[in-house]
Amino acid sequence: MVERRRLGMLTAHAVLGAGLLAVGFPLYVTLVASTHTAQELLGHFPLWFGGHMIENYARVLSAGGRGAGSAPVLRMLVNSLVMAGAVAVGKIAISILSAYAIVYFRFPFRMACFWTIFLTLMLPVEVRIMPTFKVVADLGLLNTYAGLSVPLIASATATFLFRQFFLTVPEELAEAARIDGAGALRFFWSILAPLSRTNIAALFVILFIFGWNQFLWPLMVTTDERMLTVVMAIKRVVPTGDAVAEWNLVMATVTLALLPPVAVVVLMQRWFIKGLIETEK
Repeated sequence: MVERRRLGMLTAHAVLGAGLLAVGFPLYVTLVASTHTAQELLGHFPLWFGGHMIENYARVLSAGGRGAGSAPVLRMLVNSLVMAGAVAVGKIAISILSAYAIVYFRFPFRMACFWTIFLTLMLPVEVRIMPTFKVVADLGLLNTYAGLSVPLIASATATFLFRQFFLTVPEELAEAARIDGAGALRFFWSILAPLSRTNIAALFVILFIFGWNQFLWPLMVTTDERMLTVVMAIKRVVPTGDAVAEWNLVMATVTLALLPPVAVVVLMQRWFIKGLIETEK
């Protein structure tokens, strides 16, 4: 029995190690390549760090790569942070208030409103991109942070998850709040919001990465170099035609694009896991 258990642990660790290697090795090669010069990468990709890391990252942050035009990647990182943060916060705010109204208020066609929201899952932004672009253009929101984020902040998935969570909250809490004289906003802010903090954290991580990885919508609504996002920068630093790519700058841009979402996941890992698995209220 002991031998079987030991064999099972060794097998599990071997599988985990192989998975870690498969995921981590490309990231390692990317980081290593960003520390070399373009000439050193022409023949092969080295497997150890070079001595040009500060030079490459400073150039990318301040001036961008040759294919990135005049837009520095630092500005693109700021644009992506603003867009991803606005999308995550906006989705959570709208969804939690929508779920609260659906669960705790009795109004005509309440469930019809919920299922109408839920049906929008079949209409992602890629499906409705032309009418959405027309509305944004008519409102004068092209090349603005509002144009980048506002059309993406509605979320049927988050509304559904918050609704399911609110349905598990004991009715006695609402009754006790009413007896103590708490109004609807006080009950929401003092009781439901603290109870939902792990769900909010888990959704924030997911929605931040969703907003960060957007490519098609920013490509549609931005024509100004100063409003480009870092995901768009990855495409722009790779030249087209016969031009030779500066792979050291490409890899530096990719590494910089990875850092903010990785930081969000690492910093909120504990809350993220609790929000996915916690069932006790």
